Amino acid sequence: MIIGIDYTAALKQGGGIGRYTRGLITTLAQLDKQTEYRLLTSSDAPIDNLNPFQKYSNFSYKSYPFPERWMTIGWHRLYLPISVEWFAGQIDLFHSPNFILPPVRRAKTLLTVHDLSFIRHPQGAVASLRDWLNKVVPRSLARADHILADSESTKTDLFDIYNISPNRVTVVGAGVEERFHPVTEQAILKRVAKSYKLPKKFILGLGTLEPRKNFRGLIEAFSTSAVSKTHHLIIAGGKGWLYDDIFTAAENSPVKKQIQLIGFVDDADLPALYTLADIFAYPSHYEGFGIPVVEAMACGTPVVCANNSSLPEVAGQAAVQVNATDTDMLAEALYMLATNRDRHIQAMNSGFLQAQKFSWLTAAKRLRTVYQQLLNIANN
Repeated sequence: MIIGIDYTAALKQGGGIGRYTRGLITTLAQLDKQTEYRLLTSSDAPIDNLNPFQKYSNFSYKSYPFPERWMTIGWHRLYLPISVEWFAGQIDLFHSPNFILPPVRRAKTLLTVHDLSFIRHPQGAVASLRDWLNKVVPRSLARADHILADSESTKTDLFDIYNISPNRVTVVGAGVEERFHPVTEQAILKRVAKSYKLPKKFILGLGTLEPRKNFRGLIEAFSTSAVSKTHHLIIAGGKGWLYDDIFTAAENSPVKKQIQLIGFVDDADLPALYTLADIFAYPSHYEGFGIPVVEAMACGTPVVCANNSSLPEVAGQAAVQVNATDTDMLAEALYMLATNRDRHIQAMNSGFLQAQKFSWLTAAKRLRTVYQQLLNIANN
């Protein structure tokens, strides 16, 4: 039995879906050395990043003959009836980890839907992307034999919005890599601090620069909070879309000298960045999971996050939860964690315990179970 997995997002996207897919499939490779897996990638994906799979004889890869954009246009705009099997060869199960399902001839199909932000928070996406997802996601959901969701929140959204039966959806959450822990090596901390010109005391926000992440609200809350007298605000993340308001808010802030947007941070530097931060702030308007929340907790950084979508189930009682649209509430939470030492230590300790609940091994075992169930159906 052969399982084909579209691994393009894992190779091309640094965070978000890319991080989730890498964590899940690389752990699966360590767990399952019997099943034959075929990783499928677009021709413009950096295949050097497939090197971790070379030591597993049951893993191979094939490249589609076209770049990702061409494949997307051909399958989902021109509706070309060219099945995945034309490129992948004979497979028994095809897993698309990135929202949309291409034509498949005979294989069973598994589709991962990470979130429904284009519906729940439509103002956070450009109109063309939102319109396109509104067309292709429902079609993909209807064709999939089974669906994976990152959280119970997304599973509920699938039922509420598309009336997807809960029996067709399995929750496979994210995990925390072992490298995410408090960094104690002073040389590493000094190098990262110097590389990104970090101040001694700062609050960290991290994620793609886009409206959904609510960095503008974070900037406004920081600007009105007394915490700006003792701390800087560091926002890390590459530019996504509709990000001009974020830079405008930082430039217009009365404490703009205390605010730094440092751009994309190298993946290897993230544990040190979390460790150096006094507080991690994640007031997102909507999340399918929110991996940075548990990564920050694993590194010993107290967390303030929003109380919407998946974040309460991910953060549990370990984070200080606020209304994403209430900047006064967010400002007070930041100040409280910065000034109340007992509460700071409590959040740090409870964060360590909460992060331990999320394991890539547990997630990979759940994924393997779903694979086996679908393959059993295919055999009958």
